[in-house]
Amino acid sequence: MRRVVREIEITDSVTWLNLFGAREERLHRMEKALGVRFIARGTRIQIEGEEGKVEKADMLLSRMIEVASDSEGVDPLDLEKPIAETANGKNPEEIGFKERKDLSITVPKRVIRPKSKNQRDYIKAMLSSDMVFAIGPAGTGKTYLAMAVAVSSLLKKEVERIILTRPAVEAGEKLGFLPGDIQEKVNPYLRPLYDALYDMVELGRAERMISRGLIEVAPLAFMRGRTLGNAFVIMDEAQNTSPEQMKMLLTRIGFGSKAVITGDVTQIDLPKGSVSGLVNAIEILEGIEGIEVVRLTESDVVRHPLVQRIIWAYDSKRESPDDAQ
Repeated sequence: MRRVVREIEITDSVTWLNLFGAREERLHRMEKALGVRFIARGTRIQIEGEEGKVEKADMLLSRMIEVASDSEGVDPLDLEKPIAETANGKNPEEIGFKERKDLSITVPKRVIRPKSKNQRDYIKAMLSSDMVFAIGPAGTGKTYLAMAVAVSSLLKKEVERIILTRPAVEAGEKLGFLPGDIQEKVNPYLRPLYDALYDMVELGRAERMISRGLIEVAPLAFMRGRTLGNAFVIMDEAQNTSPEQMKMLLTRIGFGSKAVITGDVTQIDLPKGSVSGLVNAIEILEGIEGIEVVRLTESDVVRHPLVQRIIWAYDSKRESPDDAQ
């Protein structure tokens, strides 16, 4: 194939630093991912390589410059994800950049934007529907984005409280034998929810909101017998519920409430032979008006790039013919 050279000029030093990093580390990652050679000369970047690859790199780099010049600040993941998606065969024209700003979620400590089309669909679903199921592997933003929408809704007074829950499956939800008071018993199982909350709201403010009952973090077993009205309810790790537990929570939802149920159906920790309440609920409820199901995949992973490759490796092994024997 014919080899070509193209050139792009970047005159703004801030954009250059945002785009490539202090030692131009991202430029080297782009070379490896896209199969081209970048040569930095002053304010100009030359792209050398096969014509098709150079065209794709030129298109991606031009769009990334728009992101890197954002006066509101740049999230490194906004630049890393497009590189990975292009390397995996996606056309740069199909990768959303500007659209993310239209769905930004503002919380006290940061502005949160979706990193992929599926994450945009997830946020849209949470904003428009009263009940959303989000399924996908670790690191796809299921819980984090739900927390962002919940905190934003609370601060806008769209709901009166946030309720965060997950099954304490490792202890069989029989917490009595564990040491400490009830909060000390359940905290290890709810830590990921606290982590997401503290990443969005200053520690002191978050603790005041918890002490006032504006934010409640509790194991799923504590939801029994309650009516959860005017609340934003998030159930995490829902794949580890039984069908009875899932039905119990879903029928607790009261007027003025929203519910987001998240889980990874490839990471079920229930006893062998048990039916996951998440899998069962989707089979029964998908398609009902007012309920949306959003499926995220490994391409939506927003953690370290290695996480995405680890998920692909495990999925490939799970689907291999040897495992079916």
